[in-house]
Order: sequence, then structure tokens, then C-alpha cells
Amino acid sequence: MRSSGESERPGPGQAYNRGRPVDARQAASVILLRDAIGDAGERQLEVLLVRRTPQARFMGGVWVFPGGAVDAGEGGGDGAHRAAALRELQEEAGIVLAGPDELTKFSRWITPAEVQIRFDTHFFLAALPSGQEPVVDGEECVDLGWFTTARALDAHASGEIVLVFPTIKHLQQLGEFASMSDVLGYARGREVQPVQPRVILEGEVARIILPGEPGY
Repeated sequence: MRSSGESERPGPGQAYNRGRPVDARQAASVILLRDAIGDAGERQLEVLLVRRTPQARFMGGVWVFPGGAVDAGEGGGDGAHRAAALRELQEEAGIVLAGPDELTKFSRWITPAEVQIRFDTHFFLAALPSGQEPVVDGEECVDLGWFTTARALDAHASGEIVLVFPTIKHLQQLGEFASMSDVLGYARGREVQPVQPRVILEGEVARIILPGEPGY
């Protein structure tokens, strides 16, 4: 599904809900960052994406930021989201952060009410810890890659990888920053407002509208 007037069929895990809205489950994702050197010697920002197993019932085969739902034992509030983010990053990418303070809140996205499976996801930024390299578990996630934002978006456009709408929008926003310090500096101390898109069904296709866009 796309915004700004573009339409397509719902992507994986985005089936249209014609009944009453279901409750959004609390979730957290980590946008893991590193600085890299490009072919021309320039510094560039890279983000980690992992590929969910194609056998998964929800978003099978999609490339995502490591993340998942908050467990009941992780409590509530910001602490629960940070605990889930740390756990999912370790489970899906093998990266262990020193603690919740290593996470910087970046955004909060709530799945549209018109979608069958819904999450209220808090996205955090984190720097790749020195001496660690990501590795997938081989079950829930089967592949990974470091991407510049432009490379990830181009790979999606060419059909090389599959991305979903929130990941695309985050990559577009991160593309405005040249380095890890730039994006972390922007995010620290910033008040995060929830974003809840709407889905407009037009015949057999659906169109996503973001807050502030015409028709929202």
C-alpha cells in the first residue's frame, strides 16, 4: 500500500479488515545504525534489515527492522517497549546492547484501524556496539544486510527485496541524515508523536493516507 495518491494491493500482513477494528498489540523495533565508507571514500549511514522467514504467517519474506511484540512479563509503558526492543534485537540479530539507555526513541507507528493485524510499535535507534556483528537465528529471520537508505529503497523498487509501508517511510526519513551522529542528535530530546495512517479502499486496491495528507 502506498501514500500520496498511489494505490496497490495490500502487502504481506496488511489484509483489509471490513469489521470492527481489532486492538493494536504493543510492539517495539530497533533501527540499528552504523557509519560506513562508500566506494568513493565518503562516509555514509547504514541500517540493518533482517528478512523474515518466508514460512511466517505474518509478513513472510519481508525485510524489516528487528522487532516484535511486547511480552506480558515485560510490564507496561516505555520500560516494556525498551525491554522488548532489547530482547528482539538479541533474538533476531544476535546484538546485545548494554541496557535500555542505549536506545533512543525515534517514532511510534500504529497500524491503521482498517487492517486485520495491528501493532502499536515504538521504534528506537541504536548504534552497533563495538566488536559485535549481527547474525540471524535462521528460524524467525533467515537473512540480513546492511543497507544505505537509498540502496534499500532501490532494491525494493527493483523487486530484489520486499519492504512494507512503515519501513519505507522510515528509510525515506533516515535518508535525510549523513551519519549516525546526525540522526541520533536529531532524535535525542525530541517529543515523539504517534502516527496512525488510514487505509482507503478503492475497488480492489487500497490506498494509505498519512496524517496531514488530503482525505485523512
